[in-house]
Amino acid sequence: MSTMLLDFSRLPVAPRHANLPCTEQPELFFADAPSELELAKQQCLACPIQAACLDGAIERGEPWGVWGGQIVLDGAVVARKRPRGRPRKDAALVA
Repeated sequence: MSTMLLDFSRLPVAPRHANLPCTEQPELFFADAPSELELAKQQCLACPIQAACLDGAIERGEPWGVWGGQIVLDGAVVARKRPRGRPRKDAALVA
């Protein structure tokens, strides 16, 4: 899991003046595991700049991560991130 620095320069609130959820555990917002991304999405729900965050991510074409409470992949919002690797052979039986 890589750690990325978040660029707050284009958001309406300066990070030192706000208690933003993404500043507490930034690696969670760029996790590989879908369950961790769902947790990050939950943390965004009470964020005061949620809409601006998502709009900025789409405008910049962010390659991945949770932005504004949504999972963004290749600059577009996706419903869920698939786990890494191949699906299990018995996945059809589980679903």
